[in-house]
Amino acid sequence: MREIINVQVGQCGNQIGYKFWEILCAEHGIDEEGCYNGSCNSQLEKINVYFAEGAGNRYVPRSVLVDLESGTMDSLRSAPFGKVFRPDNFIFGECGAGNNWAKGFYTNGCNLLEQVMDAVRKEAEGCDSIQGFQLAHSLGGGTGSGLGTLILYYLREEFPDRILSAASVFPSPKVSEIVIEPYNATLAVHQLIETTDEVFSFDNEALYDICFRTLRLDTTTYSDLNHVISTTLSGVTTCLRFPGQLNADLRKLAVNMIPYPRLHFFMPGFAPLTSRRSQTFRTLTVQELTQQIFDARNVMIACNPRNGKYLTYAAMFRGQKLSMKEVEDQMARVQDKNSAHFVEWIPHNAKVAVCNVPPHGMKMSATFIANNTAIQELFKRLNLQFRVMYRRRAFLHWFTEEGMDVQQFTQAESDMLDLISTYQQCQDLQVDNYSVSDIEIKDLEEFEDSLETWDCVDNHVEGHVNGHTLSSES
Repeated sequence: MREIINVQVGQCGNQIGYKFWEILCAEHGIDEEGCYNGSCNSQLEKINVYFAEGAGNRYVPRSVLVDLESGTMDSLRSAPFGKVFRPDNFIFGECGAGNNWAKGFYTNGCNLLEQVMDAVRKEAEGCDSIQGFQLAHSLGGGTGSGLGTLILYYLREEFPDRILSAASVFPSPKVSEIVIEPYNATLAVHQLIETTDEVFSFDNEALYDICFRTLRLDTTTYSDLNHVISTTLSGVTTCLRFPGQLNADLRKLAVNMIPYPRLHFFMPGFAPLTSRRSQTFRTLTVQELTQQIFDARNVMIACNPRNGKYLTYAAMFRGQKLSMKEVEDQMARVQDKNSAHFVEWIPHNAKVAVCNVPPHGMKMSATFIANNTAIQELFKRLNLQFRVMYRRRAFLHWFTEEGMDVQQFTQAESDMLDLISTYQQCQDLQVDNYSVSDIEIKDLEEFEDSLETWDCVDNHVEGHVNGHTLSSES
C-alpha cells in the first residue's frame, strides 16, 4: 500500500482539508463516526492510502491539523465530521501569526514545529510504505505561508526520498484585504521552489470568477471557494484511491509532468462546472468534458492558457462504463486541433487516467492538471504588487522585527523573476525539424564505411584465433 499523509496548516488550509475529507468520506462510504457503511468493494480496496484502521472497525484519516490559534480547531471539532480525526493530531498554538510570514516561519511557528513533526512521525510509522505528503495551505496569511513552508522544509530533510506535494492557494485583492499578502506569497513561493516536488496552484481570483460567472452564485463565500478546491483535489487523488483502467500516483505524475525541477507549479481545472439551473439542460459526454477542461473558464488560475504553451498535462476521467479509446481519441483530437498551444519539443506530453468509480453526486467528471507557461502571469501579478511596496520599503519593519534580513526579500524576488524567465524561455524554445532527406549522402557513405571497417576487424580477429592454438590460461 502506498500511503499519503495529509497536513493542513492555517485557517484556509484546515477549511480546505475539512471539505476534502468530507468528500473522501462520502466517496469511500465512511460515516461521521468513522465506520464503513458503503455498498461497493472498490471503496475499501485502496482505502488505506488515506485512512488508517483504528479500533472498533473505525477508519481514521491520515491527517495532521495545524494552526497557530485555536479558533479554527474548535470549529472543526464541533463540525459533523470532527469526530473522525485523531484527537492527538489537532496541534495549535495560542498567539497566532498576525498575517506575518516571519512569525509563522521563524518565531511562533518554531515553537509548534516539534509537536507537528512528532505527529507526522507517528503517522509515518503506522504506514507500510509511505508514498509522500500532501500539504494544504494558503500563501496570503501568516500561518499557512510561514509555518506551512517551514513544515515542508523539515519534511524534505527528514523524508528526502518521498514526494512532497502542496495545494497552495494564491492570494487576490478580489477576495482578501490583507495588505502584506504580496510579501507573504513571494517569501512562500521562494521556499516552495526549493522544497516541494509538485504544487497544485489555486488562485483566489480565478476561483472567485468561477463561482460568480460559471456557477452563477449570487454571493460567493469562502465555503464555496473551498468546495471547488476540495472537489478538484479529490479528482486529482482519484487514481490513488480507486482501482482504474489506467492508474497514476504522485511519483508517476511528477515524472511525467515536470520537464525541469523548478517548473513544478501546476494549473488545475475541473469539469463539469455548471450552474444549478443549467444542470438539467446539459448531457455529459466525454467530448463535452474534454472541451471544458481545456476551456480557460474552468482553469483555477487567473490567466488564459492560450497565452502560453502546454509543456505537459494530465487528465483524470471518472465515470461508469467510460471507454478508454473514446477518452484517448478525444484528447488526441483536441491536441491536434490546438497544436500551436503545445510545445513541439515534448512529443508525447499527455498523461490520461480513467477510473470507473464516479464522483459523489455526479455521473462523470474530469480533472485536469497542466504545466503551462502561462502560469507566469500569476507570478508577474504577484511580483508587481510586491515591487510597488518593496520599492518604498513599506511594512518591512514587521518582518525585520522578527529577525529577518532585508536581503531575504531581494533573494525571494530574484528567485521569482528567475522562475518567470524560465517559463518564458520554455515558451520561446523552438525545435529543429530534421527529416531523412536532410541527411547528406556523404554522412550515409561514412556510416557504411565504418560498418565495413568493423566487418574487417571481426574477420581479422576470427582468423587470428583460428590460426593459433590458445593455451588454457588464455
